[in-house]
Amino acid sequence: MEPFREYKGLVYPLERTNVDTDQIIPKQFLKRIERQGFGECLFYHWRFDENGQKRAEFLLNADQYQEASILVSGHNFGCGSSREHAPWALSDFGFKVIIAPSFADIFYNNCFKNGLLPIVLNEKDVEELIQKAKSPGFNLHISLENQTVEHKDFKREFQIDPYHKEMLLNGLDEISMTLTFENQISHYEQKQLTTGW
Repeated sequence: MEPFREYKGLVYPLERTNVDTDQIIPKQFLKRIERQGFGECLFYHWRFDENGQKRAEFLLNADQYQEASILVSGHNFGCGSSREHAPWALSDFGFKVIIAPSFADIFYNNCFKNGLLPIVLNEKDVEELIQKAKSPGFNLHISLENQTVEHKDFKREFQIDPYHKEMLLNGLDEISMTLTFENQISHYEQKQLTTGW
């Protein structure tokens, strides 16, 4: 994964609550085992009609959001089944950050494993961002190091577990993080072989 420190991106407002993982990536597209190729199926039933044509009323299809990389949505984002394909699809589409008042626990943790930054802000702040993002060209600056979300007169701090923060700052998944202790692990294994303890 790429290290995540500072990021500025266009914001897409998904003004919905309880967005579940089957809406993020419908079950009929879960046939791949690699992480690429799911972006085109993101929010499929919202983005496309029964003939596979883009729905004009779904804002993510609008020209002004084609380069969006920060998603702002309502509470309980990522609820439903625990499929890791949901963050795969969001990341493959181009999203780097998701902001909501709350996330489903499994989805929240899966985001970190896949290089996505989920940010919890209070409902009032999220609603303000959603309204601002309806105007063309609304960008946010995210600093993971400072744990801030900024745009002109809007500046908010967010909380993040130090372990997850370190993973993203260094571009590490859980396996890579474990391997940072390779010397200690090897020392322990060697000790077991020689002492039996």
